[in-house]
Amino acid sequence: MSKIRYFLFLILLCFFFGNVTAQDKSVLKNQAVLIQPPYLKAGDTVAIVAPSGILKNRDEEVERAVKLLHSFGLKTVVGKHVFKQADHFAGTDDERCEDFQNALDDPSIKAIWCARGGYGAVRILDKLDYTKFKKHPKWLIGYSDITALHNQIHNEGFQSIHALMGVSLTKDLEDIKETVATFKSTIFGKPVNYTLNGSEYNRTGEASGPLVGGNLTMLHTMLGSKTSIDTSGKILFIEEIGEYKYHIDRMLQSMKRAGYFDNCNGVLVGDMTKLRKNTTLWGTSVEQLILDALSDYDFPIAFNMPAGHEPDNRAMVLGHQITLKVSKDKTILTFDD
Repeated sequence: MSKIRYFLFLILLCFFFGNVTAQDKSVLKNQAVLIQPPYLKAGDTVAIVAPSGILKNRDEEVERAVKLLHSFGLKTVVGKHVFKQADHFAGTDDERCEDFQNALDDPSIKAIWCARGGYGAVRILDKLDYTKFKKHPKWLIGYSDITALHNQIHNEGFQSIHALMGVSLTKDLEDIKETVATFKSTIFGKPVNYTLNGSEYNRTGEASGPLVGGNLTMLHTMLGSKTSIDTSGKILFIEEIGEYKYHIDRMLQSMKRAGYFDNCNGVLVGDMTKLRKNTTLWGTSVEQLILDALSDYDFPIAFNMPAGHEPDNRAMVLGHQITLKVSKDKTILTFDD
């Protein structure tokens, strides 16, 4: 074999195996099972922290959260800066980060329950260190703005829980009994399967994969950063509050152009709450808006998941493998063993 042919052969060999290795890594990444922190048991301690918005005059609600956890047989610690006020936020960025970091680092803390969302979690993401958390993983619990932290923990390789927060609790828990029941079941290791009301907008089909996602605005905010989620092989959950329909479309179009949905296995749509009316009406329902924005894909899309900014906010384990069976009559969501 001539030297030229030999070198051409080596180049082709390296190119071939280089591509295979990259593909294998991609497949492994997309199919990797996220680490599941230990579920809670009686006597465990939960830290209540406020990584986002201010908790002005919310003492009573935080106290309800403490009492609820105690009724489950759990212990609690409340972050020392929870009731601090720094403009829009529950303390300065450093104070909110300190509470969250302390909860991450303390091996006696088995779950971190966020008192509220609002806005602010994104401002502390790059300050957090997950070194000790990885040695003693624990559950992050929350929704809305906490999606930023769910994303980060997901990309560190761990599951988390999308569920109600401290300020979600009403004086009469009977008003949100299903929300509380699914919250309790989930944190104690019994994720709840759901049979959802059907919708004429459902795009039928069956899919499986790890469940990821959260608040649409926060998912969109993460685009282009190391905290953005790769949805390849996964089922994406989205919910939103207080947006114009054209804002929702703009976010979906932006995510679409970024390739966010290219290898997604399915989409689960939660509450789209308190949508604002523009002077120029959008012209279709928000369900149709979502279908139109995702019309280039053939994965199933299910509506009517009771999760988001409504009182009925059912708990879900993000990063857990699920199976989604979608028909016009109903959707069955199963957390696989």
